[in-house]
Amino acid sequence: MESCTRRQLLAGSSLLAMSGLAAATHADTALIDAAPKAAASTDTTKLKVLVAGAHPGDPEAGCGGTIARYADAGHEVVALYLTCGEAGVSGKSHAEAAAIRIAELEKSCTLLKARPLLARQIDGQTEVSPSQYKAFRQLIDDEKPDVVFTHWPIDSHRDHRACSLLTFDAFLSLGRKFALYYYEVNLGEETQNFQPTRYVDITAVEPRKRDACMAHVSQGPAKFYADYFAKMHVFRGMEAGFHQAEAFVHLDQSPTGRLPGG
Repeated sequence: MESCTRRQLLAGSSLLAMSGLAAATHADTALIDAAPKAAASTDTTKLKVLVAGAHPGDPEAGCGGTIARYADAGHEVVALYLTCGEAGVSGKSHAEAAAIRIAELEKSCTLLKARPLLARQIDGQTEVSPSQYKAFRQLIDDEKPDVVFTHWPIDSHRDHRACSLLTFDAFLSLGRKFALYYYEVNLGEETQNFQPTRYVDITAVEPRKRDACMAHVSQGPAKFYADYFAKMHVFRGMEAGFHQAEAFVHLDQSPTGRLPGG
């Protein structure tokens, strides 16, 4: 084999440098693509948006700002609650607690301009079973949503995990037709290993999200909101370049949904 000339070595080094630059540029582009787009979409098609949560307050906690932005833009938003929060009011029977929390979620949905929908499983006793898969799938199929949000499945609360799995099964069973996004609750305490790929600027609507969360009076929301959600909004906003934001993971196997402002 002929020995390499100095010119050949320099040429080879240049190619390697260019390859490295291309790889670095690709990585940077991937990170940029995960951030919100600067240009707003011109698509004005009305969407049906469904946000599934395990308990009253969960859709509001994870998506309250995004719900408000969708509704303000003229889209229809449905908040689907897996349970009525039957085990969530100390000293009250399941029936009494459910009545209290249904009234709270109705007020919350009014503030966000969303329509509530109840799946009627029992708080703390949620099931992931053939019959519950079928029932939950039917609720979603009846709504025919374009975009669906639900809990991130790696979560310390079993009801959150159940809601996530039921929603994902509906996505598969209904032919993978709707865009599917996962949201977080209780930054770091319940949602685990959450790495967002999409963000929504909620700066302008955060006061309304706060009011919607405060509507759940039985849950002592003032301290809860300050300790978890307010910090979550600022942290995600710093990641995305907004003052306050909500963060989501888009399921790549689902269609790309139209997020507010995107």
